[in-house]
Amino acid sequence: MLNVCRSLVVVLALGGAVAACAGSGTRESTGQYMDSGAITAKVKTALVQDPQTSALQGNVETFRDTVQLSGFVENQAMKSRAEQVARNVEGVRAVRNDLIVRPRQ
Repeated sequence: MLNVCRSLVVVLALGGAVAACAGSGTRESTGQYMDSGAITAKVKTALVQDPQTSALQGNVETFRDTVQLSGFVENQAMKSRAEQVARNVEGVRAVRNDLIVRPRQ
């Protein structure tokens, strides 16, 4: 009987650990979180390497393969180019471009 109780405790503990790694509608699983981090890094690298967006001072966040760009850019051309660069990164399913055009004063 004692062995059965121990086994049950182990099964319940492992089940809880696995459930903690699962995603939901508003949270990513551990694997999705790691993938999102990798995509964010790739997008940031691509933006820095692109001559038209290298001066971009914005933020890049990824959630379930959707990249969100935010921050400020000097003109519409830079905003459009940043979106294009992000869309071309492997693993990106969609881009939400929340960059705001704010010319230098």
